Amino acid sequence: MKDRLPPPSLYVPPHQRLRSVPPDYAFHPLPISHTQSQKPLLPTTRYVSAYDDTVSEVAPSLPDPVAFHCANLDEWRRNLSMLLRDSAKQEVISREKKDRRDFDKLSALATSMGLYSHAYAKVVVFSKIPLPNYRFDLDDKRPMREVSVDTDLVKRVDAYLKDHLTKKPKRTNSFSRTSSTSSMATDEGLLDQPELPAASKTAMDKILWQRSIQLRDRQDYWEKSVEGQRMLECRRWLPAYKQRDAVLSAISQNQVIVVSGETGCGKTTQIPQFILESEIEANRGALCSIICTQPRKISAMSVSERVACERGEPLGESVGYKVRLEGVRGRDTRLLFCTTGILLRRLLVDRNLRGVTHVIVDEIHERGMNEDFLLIILKDLLPRRPELKLILMSATLDAELFSSYFGGAGVIHIPGFTYPVCSYFLEDILEISGYRLTPYNQIDDYGQERLWKMNKQIPKKRKSQIASVVEDALRAADLNEFSPGTRESLSLWNPDCIGFNLIEALLCHICENESPGGILVFMTGWDDISSLKDKLQNHPIFGNPNRVMLLACHGSMASFEQRLIFEEPANGVRKIVLATNIAETSITINDVTFVIDCGKAKETSYDALNNTPCLLPSWISKVSAQQRRGRAGRVQPGQCYHLYPKCVYDAFAEYQLPEILRTPLQSLCLQIKSLNFGAISEFLSRALQSPELLAVQKAIEYLKIIGALDENEQLTALGRYLAKLPMEPKLGKMLILGAILGCLDPILTVAAGLSVRDPFLTPLDKKDLAEAAKSQFSRDHSDHLALVRAYEGWKRAEEEAAVYDYCWKNFLSVQSMRAIDSLRKEFFSLLKDTGLIDGTPATCKSGGNDENLTRAVICYGLYPGICSVVHNERSFSLKTMEDGQVLLYSNSVNARETKIPYPWLVFNEKIKVNSIFVRDSTAVSDSVLILFGGSVSKGDFDGHLKMLGGYLDFFMKPAVAVMYQTLKKELDELIQSKLLNPKMDMQAHRDLLLAIRLLVSEDRCDGSFVFGRQPLQPLGTSAVSTQPTLVSRTESGPGGDNSKSQLQTMLTRAGHAAPMYKTKQLKNNKFQSTVEFNGTQIMGQPCSNKKSAEKDAAAEAIRWLMGGGKESHEHVNHMSNLLKRSKKDHL
Repeated sequence: MKDRLPPPSLYVPPHQRLRSVPPDYAFHPLPISHTQSQKPLLPTTRYVSAYDDTVSEVAPSLPDPVAFHCANLDEWRRNLSMLLRDSAKQEVISREKKDRRDFDKLSALATSMGLYSHAYAKVVVFSKIPLPNYRFDLDDKRPMREVSVDTDLVKRVDAYLKDHLTKKPKRTNSFSRTSSTSSMATDEGLLDQPELPAASKTAMDKILWQRSIQLRDRQDYWEKSVEGQRMLECRRWLPAYKQRDAVLSAISQNQVIVVSGETGCGKTTQIPQFILESEIEANRGALCSIICTQPRKISAMSVSERVACERGEPLGESVGYKVRLEGVRGRDTRLLFCTTGILLRRLLVDRNLRGVTHVIVDEIHERGMNEDFLLIILKDLLPRRPELKLILMSATLDAELFSSYFGGAGVIHIPGFTYPVCSYFLEDILEISGYRLTPYNQIDDYGQERLWKMNKQIPKKRKSQIASVVEDALRAADLNEFSPGTRESLSLWNPDCIGFNLIEALLCHICENESPGGILVFMTGWDDISSLKDKLQNHPIFGNPNRVMLLACHGSMASFEQRLIFEEPANGVRKIVLATNIAETSITINDVTFVIDCGKAKETSYDALNNTPCLLPSWISKVSAQQRRGRAGRVQPGQCYHLYPKCVYDAFAEYQLPEILRTPLQSLCLQIKSLNFGAISEFLSRALQSPELLAVQKAIEYLKIIGALDENEQLTALGRYLAKLPMEPKLGKMLILGAILGCLDPILTVAAGLSVRDPFLTPLDKKDLAEAAKSQFSRDHSDHLALVRAYEGWKRAEEEAAVYDYCWKNFLSVQSMRAIDSLRKEFFSLLKDTGLIDGTPATCKSGGNDENLTRAVICYGLYPGICSVVHNERSFSLKTMEDGQVLLYSNSVNARETKIPYPWLVFNEKIKVNSIFVRDSTAVSDSVLILFGGSVSKGDFDGHLKMLGGYLDFFMKPAVAVMYQTLKKELDELIQSKLLNPKMDMQAHRDLLLAIRLLVSEDRCDGSFVFGRQPLQPLGTSAVSTQPTLVSRTESGPGGDNSKSQLQTMLTRAGHAAPMYKTKQLKNNKFQSTVEFNGTQIMGQPCSNKKSAEKDAAAEAIRWLMGGGKESHEHVNHMSNLLKRSKKDHL
């Protein structure tokens, strides 16, 4: 839009304003002037930001018989024009009903003026910058928490805390800042040059020369052997081999070259070999160190095995690989294939890549986040290492983009070599096979447990994103050359479906009518793969192992399971591989001659404005479709069946959107700071395509909230540890506190479980049995603790050699449980390297088996992933700070509950499908959230605490608030001290830990949620000179025979309505009452009967109004006068 303002402006959430946002982004709403000044004054609607005192007011006008039904567009045009002219103002809001009713007209006006608008529940907002879907500062129903802690519990906690504080001065505050010389960042030495014996320069050179001679002799011997000659003849057929001299010449003359090689040219296996062979021939074999990165571990492993085979040697001699959890390398390994993440970890401890002579980055066209990040680092590194050679390899023709990024680097194009592949699009498939599409035979069967997923496929009036993208292409397609039956089927085609039935029919057609050869079926994700596999295994042909070898290939599978796709089937058996886009590039399944392409892939997109990731199927790019088609022609002529029309293919984007532009950036920003690259925004601005500024801001704010960065964007002690752990920051944070508090064993399981696919299965037609099996592990409203118990049972079954029987009975994935077991060992090793644990298994359980403490550590890691649990008559509702109302994923143990006896849920992730769902949740108490969540600040008066910039409001007795604040401060200091001095003895802080454990284990969550409470400063007692007399909270007193009468006297004298009381019976048979007046709710203490509870609540309200003073006749009269005055001011 031509008038739309350029972004210096970003939407700044209320909890971030006046804290970490530049002045230009500060929130200053624009007040709208009153146009009817002669009319009587009416109450203005106030909007107070959580962090800003500026108030935007729109006074509601009196009903006008002429204009009541229509908003005053001329007045709005003037006010919006004023907003545009005032550089200090950001937005204007209105709560008037007529403005909400005519929002469409006002929105069109705002859009025509280059402004943004949004209608919230009772508010319309017009802004210079985009607005999110939800704003908690405009939500009148935002939950606020009245915290109630048993008096006896408070006394016991205070006793431990007092003992701790008494002993604290006796301890020395000086400790050494030990920095762990971690070996983890070097990945067990697999990327370092082998250390040579300490000798003189001459002796060292002699050793290297001898090794170079040995490598050359070994290579000469292989090349002259019969098998070597045969292998060389095979290599010479590859197009890449014909360019050998040109590639080596370009590498010797340039520091950076870009190789654009089409599918089948052999660049991935040959170019690293060319460099290695050339260096060995020149007697520099012992001096060269070549690293070739691959985007996936299966690629790194399979390519290294192929290259070693072509060199006639076992893997681990001159060629090796390193991926997560495993690797093979020997003393003489000079060519290492690894995932991009492994090289990034090497850079953590060696920013100059000492000893590395060549870096090859393969498949850069995929534009993964790690690859784009690596390119920025390498671009900065090249001037410091002029002898380092960088080779970028792409399978597509976008090489000029990478060439220009590196200052016009030379480009070598290698033509591809694939056998002819016949392509069939959906219209061709329908014409040839005679298959007919109906609205119902396209619905994919995901089983009873995923009925919601099946219902989504039923055609609706409202088009999905998948359908809307291709709607115009389908409408404009010319299909006259096809039969009426085919045209009718295409008119009924549902783009939202994968097409399980069509795939099954197509597989039958290939097996019965086509020549032998493997079939590669591209699916979107594990749900599709597993559901289709279950369907096919029930088929008489595909379920017969004597006729079909049915395999799956997914990124979460173990390496040995992925390797099965390369095995040759027995004679007469056809191989069928169901895979995601993991099989698109860098791997060759030799016997595949048929490809079925669904045309979609699961892709994460990130809505930075609402801070919400979306994982949805999306159409692939033309380049990906070509890559998939090429898999059918790698070793012989093949066929490719595209399950979408040709016109849809023509509408595909040329290339996929880079990952750095469509995913959250927290982990990336943490890596940037750990490598000391300066300001995060400035560094990312140097990317090939820099991410949205708002996404960077969100990531930085998240790292500040979890304590990884300080206000100056510098790494904290916690941040330095997190940067050493190759996992999401929240999982690393969880592991660190688990190690500190001695409950590491269950936390290892939780962190590992959140890193792999959900181990709890729900097979077809066995939903009830699967849920019953899971429920035995889940008795405390926690998905994470259910996982811990399931793993503990799995370990016992492993000792008894009954793993498969245990998993079968409990509907658990053997693959996922093994992956959890492997990751637990890796995480334990990483923590050992940091120095936080000594490496003995006993340290994992030094704190005992305390599930309440484990729950607290989970909260520490997952915060700020928090939602409130507000109960209604039949169930409960959940609300988060950034999304408002959210739902639980159906597989959560909490999703089956009608009541959760906790006020909060912490969750691992939220994801948007149609609604926003939260996954993997654990219920926590007020005490756990306050002590183990983020920073806590004092509110507007004693007994008021805030978290998340005011989104979380806690109201409690002042003494309880002081207790929480002191405990929180001492706990934070303890964690900080332990991080700076890992050898610190935790027993010296025994009293503090006992106080914390006591509070988190015995907090019964007796408080309640209130709404609309205004945290205004109560009046101080200095307003009255008379010393008040002591009055009981529930007995007779001034203003009436008890505190209820006193409160009513105050309010009625001031012209307010009488207070309302809500009383509930607690588990201990006591009663607790809440009094509500003038939009404020105040809770009393538990009492033995209902009448006393109401009196206590009234007394608490009076005490709050009086600022903590005691009641007297003078106070009652004075308070009534002040309430009258405040009412007049409001009017």
